[in-house]
Amino acid sequence: MTRTALKKTINTGHILVGIFILGGLMLYSCQSDIERNLENMKSADAQTKAAVNIKSIDMELVAEGLVSPLGLVEANDETGNLFVIDQIGKIWVIANGTMQEEPFLDVTDRMVSLNPGYDERGLLGLAFHPDYATNGRFFVYYTAPPNPGGPEPDASWNNISRISEFSVSSDPAKANAASEKIILEVDQPQGNHEGGTIAFGPDGYLYISIGDGGAAHDVAPGHVEDWYDVNEGGNGQDIESNLLGNILRIDINSGTPYGIPADNPFVDKPGLDEIYAYGFRNPFRFSFDMSGSRKLFVGDAGQHLWEEISVVEKGGNYGWNVKEGTHCFNAADAHEVLPSCPDVDVYGNKLQDPVIEMANSANPDGGRTVTIIGGNVYRGNDIPGLQGKYIFGSFSSDFAPTGEIFAANPAGPGLWPFYEIELESSPDNIGYYLKGFGQDMEGEIYLTVSSQLGPQGETGKIFKLIWAKKQESL
Repeated sequence: MTRTALKKTINTGHILVGIFILGGLMLYSCQSDIERNLENMKSADAQTKAAVNIKSIDMELVAEGLVSPLGLVEANDETGNLFVIDQIGKIWVIANGTMQEEPFLDVTDRMVSLNPGYDERGLLGLAFHPDYATNGRFFVYYTAPPNPGGPEPDASWNNISRISEFSVSSDPAKANAASEKIILEVDQPQGNHEGGTIAFGPDGYLYISIGDGGAAHDVAPGHVEDWYDVNEGGNGQDIESNLLGNILRIDINSGTPYGIPADNPFVDKPGLDEIYAYGFRNPFRFSFDMSGSRKLFVGDAGQHLWEEISVVEKGGNYGWNVKEGTHCFNAADAHEVLPSCPDVDVYGNKLQDPVIEMANSANPDGGRTVTIIGGNVYRGNDIPGLQGKYIFGSFSSDFAPTGEIFAANPAGPGLWPFYEIELESSPDNIGYYLKGFGQDMEGEIYLTVSSQLGPQGETGKIFKLIWAKKQESL
């Protein structure tokens, strides 16, 4: 089926809002899945009618000349400064709409060397302490050179996932680079599936996403045995041997170098105390709804067939590598879905399905994304019709600079229907690789993009999602 056949386009004056109806487009192996898809189609039709109320949407250039921007964060210090995470090891400040000439922080010399053609390592995450305005503390996630040795004989570690604390200098646009305090380190056996987001939750604790250790299928040196014998591996389903394949939650206001929240799900139980949720492959980008539900939305990259977004709760098991999305994963042949798989793990926890599922471009039945990019719930006021919608994206549809952005209405159990946001100036796709999102204190959303697949060149840009009608009225 062609992409044109998959999309229903609605003309709303100056805007074309592409509607990509998930329910009913994908082949399922049992009647219950088909019935669920029919319900999603009905819901999608209702959302299609709601979509006509969305005004014309476009993107406005905020900054350029970056290499590989992966995200944007506003400091909670009332300066309005925006901070850009550039994968090559630099954090840049956008102050009063202008990107500063000198980086806020440069950790390039502390990182593992990156492959310019493509790399999942580098400077990956940034989070400001909730009391940053008074204590100047902030945290970064970057990949450092590996420790000696390896996960098994004749296998070396690839890198270290490092979470470090820094402090700002007397100049709010400059960090004190000498203030680094290493908080947590995780040995990584391969160079992919690093995860990479860090963020403070509404509870004041620091959340960290760590991938399953890389390679494929969750099997390779550094991937331990788990309880599921059908699929060899792996770290996603193990909670006792290492911190790979998990969302972590730590208390950076107590302990040395950190404390464990008393209500973390595996305190005084089998499982490592830092783990908040598990069963992830590569949870590259996550975010908390900044108001409303305050829920945790996690985008998890799939392997060959399915990409997913989950609403993550404490102690939850999100399926990998027993499942890929809502489907039973087959480690022996990743292009074939197993007819059945467990729905409860050895600890008695139910395997949680995602709320959004998108077919990967490698899916034999057709797909439209190389990997999914988790985004944010829109809480701004500039774009009518987007309030409360979850905005997420596709890195690329075909390994070319063809990223896309989508919206879903967070509602109810089961898979949520979603639709493509077709930008007024670029209706087919955004024209770049979509590498991340950002959100300011007003709830407005930004896109971090590049024309290059890997961390090279200077094509990286920051765009802000805007209501194009507002521009016309100025």
